Amino acid sequence: MVSTIFSYFFENSTKPQTVGIETLIKQINNEEVSEIIISGNNILTTLKDSTREKTLKESNESFSTLLSNYNVDPAKATAIKISVKEDTAWDYFLINILPFLLPFILVGFFLFFMMRGVSGANSKAMSFGQAAAKDVKLDKKNRTTFKDVAGAKEAKEELKEIVEFLKFPKKFHDLGAKIPRGVLLLGAPGTGKTLLARSVSGEAQVPFFHMSGSEFVEMFVGVGASRVRSLFEKAKKNSPCIIFIDEIDAVGRRRGSGLGGSHDEREQTLNQILVEMDGFEPTQNVIVIAATNRPDVLDPALLRPGRFDRRVIIDLPDLQDREDILHVHARQKPLAKEVDLKKIAQRTAGFSGADLANILNEAAILAARENRKEIINEDLFEAIEKVMIGPERKNRIITEKEKKITAYHEAGHALVSHFLPNTDPVHKVSIISRGAAGGYTLQAASEDKHFHPKSEFISDLAVLLAGHLTEKTIFGEVTTGATSDLRRATALARSLVTDYGMSDNLGPRTYGEKEEMIFLGREIHEQRDYSEKVAEKIDEEIANFIKQGEQKAQAIIDGQRDKLELIANTLLEKETIEKEEFEEMMGPKPQA
Repeated sequence: MVSTIFSYFFENSTKPQTVGIETLIKQINNEEVSEIIISGNNILTTLKDSTREKTLKESNESFSTLLSNYNVDPAKATAIKISVKEDTAWDYFLINILPFLLPFILVGFFLFFMMRGVSGANSKAMSFGQAAAKDVKLDKKNRTTFKDVAGAKEAKEELKEIVEFLKFPKKFHDLGAKIPRGVLLLGAPGTGKTLLARSVSGEAQVPFFHMSGSEFVEMFVGVGASRVRSLFEKAKKNSPCIIFIDEIDAVGRRRGSGLGGSHDEREQTLNQILVEMDGFEPTQNVIVIAATNRPDVLDPALLRPGRFDRRVIIDLPDLQDREDILHVHARQKPLAKEVDLKKIAQRTAGFSGADLANILNEAAILAARENRKEIINEDLFEAIEKVMIGPERKNRIITEKEKKITAYHEAGHALVSHFLPNTDPVHKVSIISRGAAGGYTLQAASEDKHFHPKSEFISDLAVLLAGHLTEKTIFGEVTTGATSDLRRATALARSLVTDYGMSDNLGPRTYGEKEEMIFLGREIHEQRDYSEKVAEKIDEEIANFIKQGEQKAQAIIDGQRDKLELIANTLLEKETIEKEEFEEMMGPKPQA
C-alpha cells in the first residue's frame, strides 16, 4: 500500500501529459517540437520549452506514415530529432509479468517463514527435555587446579583421592575397589565449593558438566526427570568425567513434607537422580559432585552409601588460609610495598573466600577512583569497613547534639571492650555514618576461636549494652541509637539459655526444636518442647544474663569516667580513632 501510494504521487510528478495526434501534428507544423522518441505504440515528445508529452498511435502504422497521412511538411519533420527505442525483454517482464508474479512471490515467502518458525518450535519442543549442562572446556591456560585454591587443606586432601580414581581407575578395579558415585561438598556460601569442583576436573583433566539444581525443575511435568536422564547419558558418553550439580538442595529436599515448596515435579526429578546414580556400571568413571550450604534439608536417600556417601566439609578459612587467599586474589593487582596482607587477614576473622576477593576488588576500585597506580593499606582497610558495615555517608547532616550522643555511645563500646579481658581488641572507633549505622566500633580477633566460654559471652553482652548505658549515664536518658545493640544482646542471651545450656538454674539442656518451614513467609518454625512455666524461667534467665552484662559495663563506665571523656572528646574533634592511637590513650589491654 505504501509503495502504491508513493509510486502514484511520484508518477504524477514525472509522468508526461498525454495529448492527441492532432495536437502533436499542430505542434510539429508550428515548429514547437525539439525531439521525438518512438517506443512501440508510444510517441514521447519533448517541446522546445522542455515540456514532455505522450501520444498513442495505431500499432500497425509507422510514424512516417502518420506524418504523410496528415500532410506534414517533410522539411519541418526533418528539423526534429527523431529516434526509435525498442522494448527489451526486461522491460516487457517488468511491465507485463512482474505485476502478476509479485503477489505469488510474497505469499511464497510468507509461507516459507511460517513453516520455518513451526519447524523451529517443533525442534525446541523436542529438545525441551534435554539437559542444558555447560561443558567446561579444559585447556592448559584456563584450567583450574588445586594450586588456584588457597586454604581448604583437608578438603583438597579428600578430593585428591577422587582425582586418583579418575586418572588411574585400573589400579582400583584390579583390587576390587568401587569408584565412589557421589561427593557432597558442604560449606557456607562463598567458601569455594564450585572452585574446588572445577579444580578436581582440572587436576584429573576430564570433562566437567556444570548444572544448577534449579535448572532441572520446570513448570511442565516430567521435564526435570528427562533432563536428568539426558545429563547422565551425555556424561556416560564422555566417561571419565565429572557431573557438578550446584545448589542440589533445590531438587534434593526431603520428600513428603508437604511444605517448603514440595511438589510432584521436584520429587520426580529427585527420584530420577537417585535411580541414575544407582545405574552406573562399575567400570564407568562418572563421578557426581554436588554442592550445598543446607545439608540439613536434603533427603536421606541422597546421603545413603552408594550415592553421596563422601561428604567434604569446607570450613571458613582460618588466619593462615585467609592470608593465602588474599595472596591468590592479589596476583593481578599492584600492591604498594607497605601493604601487609597478614594484617588484613587478622582484621577479617569469619570472612569467606568470596568476601576476601570482594575486599581486594573494592580496594582496587578505591585506588582507581583516587587515580593511584597501586593499592595502599588505607584502601584495604576502607574496603574491609565497606564490606562489613557499608559505605561512608559523609554528607549526612546531623546536629551537634546527635553528634555528641554518637561520640559518647561509641566511646562506651570502645571503653568497655578495651578494659574487659575476654573481648576482642578495638581496631577503630568512628562517628562517621556508614550504611545504617550512625557510628561504629570495629573489633577484630587477634586469633581464630572455635570454642567460646560463658565468661566471654557475658563480656560480649557488656560491650553490646555499653553504648546504651553510657547514654543513660551522661545524658540521663536513652535514645533509639541502641536499638540494634539491644536486639543483638537479647538474641545472644537467649542463645546462652536455649542453645548453649549455660544457665545455672535451668541446667545443661536445650529448649525448642527449630525446623525449616517456608510457609506463609516464615522460614524457621520453633516447636516448643517445654511448658509455659519453663518459658517464664527462660525469660527470667535471659533477663539475668543481660543484667550481668549490664553490671559489668556500668562498673567500667563509672570507674573509667576520665578515659570515657577522653575518647568522646577525641571523637568529636577527629571523628575517627585508629588502633595505635586508641591503645596509646587507654594503655595496654588487660589479659584474661
